[in-house]
Order: sequence, then structure tokens, then C-alpha cells
Amino acid sequence: MFSRMMMRIFDVYRHRILTRRLGRLLCLLANVLIFERLNMARIDLNSMTLWITAAAVQHPHTLVQEIMNRMAVTRQTAHKLIKKLMAVNWLINEGSPRRPHFKPGLLRQVVRRYELAGLTEDRPWSQDFAPFFTLPAQVQRMAQHAFCELVNNAIDHSEGSCVTISLRQTPNQVQLLVSDDGRGLFDKISQVFSIGDPHAAMLELSKGKLTGQPERHTGRGLFFTSKLADVFDLHANDVAFQHREWNRAGWLPGRPLKHHGTSVYFSICLDTQRTLDSILQSFSLNGSGYGFERTVVPLQLVTNGQIGLESRAQARRVANRLSQFQRAEVDFAGIPYVGHSFVDELFRVLTLQHAKTEIIPINMCPAVAAMVNSVREPQAV
Repeated sequence: MFSRMMMRIFDVYRHRILTRRLGRLLCLLANVLIFERLNMARIDLNSMTLWITAAAVQHPHTLVQEIMNRMAVTRQTAHKLIKKLMAVNWLINEGSPRRPHFKPGLLRQVVRRYELAGLTEDRPWSQDFAPFFTLPAQVQRMAQHAFCELVNNAIDHSEGSCVTISLRQTPNQVQLLVSDDGRGLFDKISQVFSIGDPHAAMLELSKGKLTGQPERHTGRGLFFTSKLADVFDLHANDVAFQHREWNRAGWLPGRPLKHHGTSVYFSICLDTQRTLDSILQSFSLNGSGYGFERTVVPLQLVTNGQIGLESRAQARRVANRLSQFQRAEVDFAGIPYVGHSFVDELFRVLTLQHAKTEIIPINMCPAVAAMVNSVREPQAV
């Protein structure tokens, strides 16, 4: 009788203990689920895209563990994140769920930050960027050229301490952004060349061969990099200029970024018909060599809605350094009218002073053409 009573008491206590333990376990599981949901809500998927491409290449079979380690999340959360990244084409899995083999998808991106001291422009490209992208051969060559030129500019000219580089591939484009924390391009030009107006500085940059270190540079880098791009944006010192391959007006003012230093954005369509060689050769005199003998001067950098092309001083600024070229094409695209003093100085006075340079007007509207023709020497019949 006593033993039966004791067994009953024991069963009651055991049931209570098991119930309490089960309640604690359920509470713990509920907390874990709440934590998972809160954690997933806090995770910014965009921040993962800065490194997921390289991680997929470097850890194709253990990407789940890599995400767990980097982000301090559970395996379940890591799988959910991978599923989301696969849904938006950042990742593909060429293996099975049990034996995965992850690779970058149609979207790829690598972002890295470097100290400028001791940096060489070729190492980041060869070690940290090129291995993680799949580009058409000619686009790859143009992207490498732009990458090295822009990073070298940051190293040699920015006077900054760091540079941040982002390279992104989409199904249609490759996009490069190089940002340093230096003094800014236009401030540097103002110091070296005493050109305080950013529009005047951009005019000189647009001609090419502008360099403050002629013993080490030729002034070709930024010029030809901009010509390679479909879209090219230059931001520095609260000023921005943009160049669009399809816009014959050339360089136009843009909306500046709030960034200390210089930022350059460069993008090329993956199906572009341009090549590095064709762009380099297009500025030779005969179109087949590699000499930088020809340039184009976009006059829209000299004028705006309030300022027309009327003075001889403007003409002299346009003609500055054109003696370095054998042929200079003065681009009147977007210019509705022009003053007599401007064209007389540029096409008569300065043409005589720079006899070795052929100065040719292009993209003239009828009113501009009439004014230009009025001052040029009559053509031999």
C-alpha cells in the first residue's frame, strides 16, 4: 500500500518535472525562432553582395559555414540567406542540396579598401578582382586598363591615405567605382596649373595630355579611360562632370557626390563593339597608329545659358595647349550662336600662330557655320 502511494507521488512529481522541462524547452525554442526572425530582419542583403562573389569562388563547398562565421548566424539563417541570394541571381548552385557547389551568378561584385602607401595598381586587379569576374575578352582588357589607370591616379596624384574600389558585373554591364580620400582633382589642378575654375580645368582635361608630372606621366590615362566608357562620371571638390558615349556634346555638368576626395565611375556594356585598340588608334592622325596626335575640344564646357562664346579671351583658353597636337577638332555641338571676336581669334589669329596644328570646327549649326566661314581664309578654287 505504502509503495503504491509512493509510486503515485513519484509519478506526479515526474510529470510536473517533465512538464516544466518541456515548457522551458518550448520557451527556448520560441526564443530561438524570435531571435532568428529578428536577426533575418536586421541583415541587410545588400551588404552581403559586397563580398559574396569572392566568398562563393573561394568557398564553393563550404559557403554556408563561411556565412555563419562572417555574420554570426545559425546554419538555418545561412541557408535562408543563400536561398534569397540565389533568387536574385547573386549565386547559383551546381551541386545538390547535400553536396552543394556554389558559384557567382549573373550579378557579381567585389569591394575593397586599400591604404595608398606602398600600393601598386596591378596587385589589386590580379589578386582581388580579376579572378572573380567573367567578362568578354575585349571588355576584360578595357576594364583592366581603366582600373589600373584610375587606381594609379589615386596613388600618384590624390595625396590621400586610402582608396576604395568597387567592381560590379550585371547581365549587361561592368561598373567600376574608384574613390580616394585625397584633396580632390580640381583642387590639385588649381594648385599645379593655376586654373581655379573647375569648368576651365575640365576643358583642359578633355583635351588630354594634361599632367603635373611630365617626367612620369603623359596625360593620357584619364582621357582615354573616359573614351572607353559608355558612362563616365567624375566627382571632386563639390563639382561633377559626366561623359556619355552616345551624347555627341561630350562633357556635361553633373550632380556632385558629397564625398571628400575624387570619385570616378566607369561602366561599359558587355556587348560593346569598341575595343581598347580602336579607341587608342582613333586619336592618331591616320586612325591606325598609337600616337596621341588628335584631340576634340568640347565647347559646351566654356559656355552655358548665361555665357556665350563672344570674347577673344575665351578663344585663347580654347586654344591653350593645342600646339601639342597635329589636329584639333573644335566641337560646336549644342552651341546655337557664336560671336565674331571668338571665331576670329580662334580660326584666324591663333591658326596663324599655331601653323603646325590644324584647327577644324565640327558639329556646327547653320548660324555658327556662317560666322566661322566669315573669318576663315577663302578656300582655293
